[in-house]
Formats: sequence, C-alpha cells, structure tokens
Amino acid sequence: MNAALPPLILSSHDVRRLEALLATPAGAASPMATRLEGELARADVREPTAMPADVVTMHSEVTCLDEGSGVERRLTLVYPGESEGAGDAARVSVLAPVGAALLGLSVGQAIEWPMPDGRSTRLRVTAVLDQPEAHGRLD
Repeated sequence: MNAALPPLILSSHDVRRLEALLATPAGAASPMATRLEGELARADVREPTAMPADVVTMHSEVTCLDEGSGVERRLTLVYPGESEGAGDAARVSVLAPVGAALLGLSVGQAIEWPMPDGRSTRLRVTAVLDQPEAHGRLD
C-alpha cells in the first residue's frame, strides 16, 4: 500500500457501528478487518453534524474512478448484509476491499488499495451524490 495515505474523516456514529461490527466473530474474521481497524485508528473522527458533505460515510452514494482501468462506478457504501436492495448504485460492503478503501475519503482524494486477487488499484472519489449526514440522517 502507498505510504502517503490520504487523510480520512469519519463520523463518530459510523465509527461506533464499525467498531461493534469488528467486535463480532464475522467482522473479526473478515480479511479486511485489520485494514479497516487501521483506517479507523488514523481517521479524524467528527460528530455527524460536523461532517463535510463531500466525504464518503456509511450509506453514502458515490462515484469513484478506478484509475488503473479507467472505469467509473456508482456505489453505495453499506454494512455487511445490506448488499441487497434497489437503486441505481451498486451496494458495496465496508468489509469489501473497495468499500474499506473509500470510507472517509473526500471528493478528489485517491487511495491505492490491495485487491483480493493480489493486484492493487487506485481509487479516486469523483462525487458524493448522497450522504446521510448532509441531510441530518443517521442511517
């Protein structure tokens, strides 16, 4: 992983829920658990009302660019078990490599992230289309 990691901003509400998830047997057993714990530890944690609207939080709908392939994707970041559902955006678990990579990034930021197949990818957030905190929701 790239040594120059971008700064992260996380909602205190999301951090509490993610720490609870990682304390469960399923969360702790996830291959992404250690990386996600590291992301939580290095983040600037803010109250939901103080979250900038251009930051990826849980249940945010975003577009991101895979700089390696040039593919832009529209995603909604969700908790495990919430991947089913309607909507235009694909639902991606925070315990999936792409989900863990995007959490806490702001529009314009990019991060290099290892993928399950052994390669790495560089993801850039191009837009936050909907963020719960921006609308006073605690999804």
